[in-house]
Amino acid sequence: MQSRIKSPALTLPGAMEGLQTIVKATESCGVPRGTLELVHARVGQINGCSVCTDMHSRALKKLGETDPRIFAIATWREASYYTEAERAALALAEAATRLSDRTDAVPDDVWKEAARHFSEAELGALVMSIGLANLWNRLNVATRQVSGEWVAQYI
Repeated sequence: MQSRIKSPALTLPGAMEGLQTIVKATESCGVPRGTLELVHARVGQINGCSVCTDMHSRALKKLGETDPRIFAIATWREASYYTEAERAALALAEAATRLSDRTDAVPDDVWKEAARHFSEAELGALVMSIGLANLWNRLNVATRQVSGEWVAQYI
């Protein structure tokens, strides 16, 4: 497999710096880094982004996550490995990623469960992080970015 073009985030002047500013902001709001990585990996799985699925699985491993927790992200509802807060974040990530799958894209019960575990600033960071993950997925999938060992330099 070969990329169609270099990543737009790397070729458009100022884009990567802007994206990194958002990453830093979301990581400074109190949501555990592991939760953010779980969310990014799950969004990557939903959108079929091999780069993000690979990168965030590696990041989870680097953070000390166990293989079962990493391998079971796609089946988090049926797996016993995740906390209630992580489940709430993953449910929010799925709803906010699959916007057209239902008439009420992010149902109140999903939002309320997330709000039970996260402050307003943390919810804002989660929503921004989910949106950013979806942006990365769209950039990578549209341009057919190829995953591989190179992703290790970015975690």
